[in-house]
Amino acid sequence: MDNKDRVIIVSGLAGSGKSTLAQQIAKKFGMKCVHASGILRELLDKDVDDISEGAGKNTGWWESKEGREFLENRTKDGKFDRMLDKKLLEIIEQGNVVLDSWTMPWLSKKGFKIWLDASVEIRAKRVSGRDNNSIKEMEESIRERDEKTAKIYKELYSFNLGKDLTPFDLVLITNKMKKHEVFEKAVEALKKADSDSFN
Repeated sequence: MDNKDRVIIVSGLAGSGKSTLAQQIAKKFGMKCVHASGILRELLDKDVDDISEGAGKNTGWWESKEGREFLENRTKDGKFDRMLDKKLLEIIEQGNVVLDSWTMPWLSKKGFKIWLDASVEIRAKRVSGRDNNSIKEMEESIRERDEKTAKIYKELYSFNLGKDLTPFDLVLITNKMKKHEVFEKAVEALKKADSDSFN
């Protein structure tokens, strides 16, 4: 497949490794990488036309006081999420992009869609090492974030984040997998999908 037509969407709950995998895949295939969470954060301060397409992952910001307050506000008002999703659909139409997003697997008809699954305990351990927080604190934070994020999308779009996996072409349970193993499995599946499209 020509990269100009290629769209790859990586999804998974907080701490699943979706941002890392998206960056690895983008580098492998020479594609643009877009982080939905980066765009969402930028929408706090910028007009939707002025954002930089989520180049940064905003690691740790969502566990900050400001990040938690923003999440709480989103449960009451879906305008930021709707603005984000409109922008992501525009980016997808341009092609040649790998993005990590919670909503695009359901809202976009285009793209090879990957779901990364891991337990709360494993995700908390990964994030605590990344953000220098205790594992117990991170477990509580991640459970709260999972619940509120799922509620937002259930109310906005009626899908069940983390439970309905029907949109996905590849589901990887990563509890016992290292980063390079997740990447290798994803690349293998992408190459097979490309091969199948020509048969």
